[in-house]
Amino acid sequence: MERVYLDHAATSPMHPDVIEEMTSVMKETFGNPSSIHAFGRASRHLVDRARTIIAQSIHADYNEIIFTSGGTEADNLAIIGSARANQGKGKHIITTQTEHHAVLHACKFLESSGFEVTYIPVDRTGRLSVEELKAELRDDTILVTVMFGNNEVGTIQPIKEIGELLKDHQAYFHTDAVQAFGLTHINVQELGVDLLSVSGHKINGPKGIGFLYSKKDVDIQPGLYGGEQERKRRAGTENVPAIAGLGKAVKLAQNTIEEKNSQYSRFKDTMKEILTAEDIEFEENGSLEYGLPHVLNLSFPRTDVESMLVNLDMSSIAVSSGSACTAGSIEPSHVLVAMYGSQSENVRNSIRFSFGQGNTEEQIVWTAREVAKIVKRLTT
Repeated sequence: MERVYLDHAATSPMHPDVIEEMTSVMKETFGNPSSIHAFGRASRHLVDRARTIIAQSIHADYNEIIFTSGGTEADNLAIIGSARANQGKGKHIITTQTEHHAVLHACKFLESSGFEVTYIPVDRTGRLSVEELKAELRDDTILVTVMFGNNEVGTIQPIKEIGELLKDHQAYFHTDAVQAFGLTHINVQELGVDLLSVSGHKINGPKGIGFLYSKKDVDIQPGLYGGEQERKRRAGTENVPAIAGLGKAVKLAQNTIEEKNSQYSRFKDTMKEILTAEDIEFEENGSLEYGLPHVLNLSFPRTDVESMLVNLDMSSIAVSSGSACTAGSIEPSHVLVAMYGSQSENVRNSIRFSFGQGNTEEQIVWTAREVAKIVKRLTT
């Protein structure tokens, strides 16, 4: 069996059509989009086209899309930018304990600058309680930032319900939709979100590009200063090939949402059925009712993360965990700690399988059988 890549939640391979699009742009269109001559106008046309595709994909207006260098910058611009711009109305922010580090570290930075952050806990499935969030809302709350779908366990948060809760409150509502975008239909108007972050390399697009949806009446302070690109919200000459590639990736992703959901759900079922047939003990982490289709996080009792990852890699299977393994030491996943507590065995024996472009049923079957062999070897 060839090498099997099941770590698409970390990054995804570029779609051939995206590569073709970007290569064509790099060969033929090099003008600065801010230039008024024909070369500049050709580049501006590509940027405009991508922005239109992206806006339509989430039911936003054309001018509400800000191109960024990826999800991290989009999160930072949304959180730090809106907090700084609106600190005259209050300095209280609400988020969850299971956010991506791009959100958590941005919030920690704001805490060092005099802001107050409330970190809402989650239940054992990774979901927050809207009632608990409501109880933490204050008159001086200016931002609520809650991830759409978790990158480690796939749990989807009650975004629409939170949007309803905040409808008559001054707080802006931001969601990191990096893992969910392209796998679920998103309508920012129906969800009631003011800010939404997306990254290109999670949807078979290029690395180093993403976007932030910023509702037209949202006041954000720029993170970069220079030219007047992106309507003065993000200075710097636009990365035209990457933007064109992102536009192509978004279009492809939107056209295959149902197909991917069906396929990845089958992959999940296949893996669990084979592991069960092989008499392997495991527990699925995350919400069985509210979960992203491509993320399957499994806990294997009496194993440990590092041994599992090493053995899977030796079997040419690429997966990951929520842990950072460096120099033989393991830092427990903050997501699993929030769900189960730091003493739970789940924080030390959980593996994330994430599906995507190029994966086949044959690969999933082979992987499940290899996982079964490895678990048996490690637990006997």
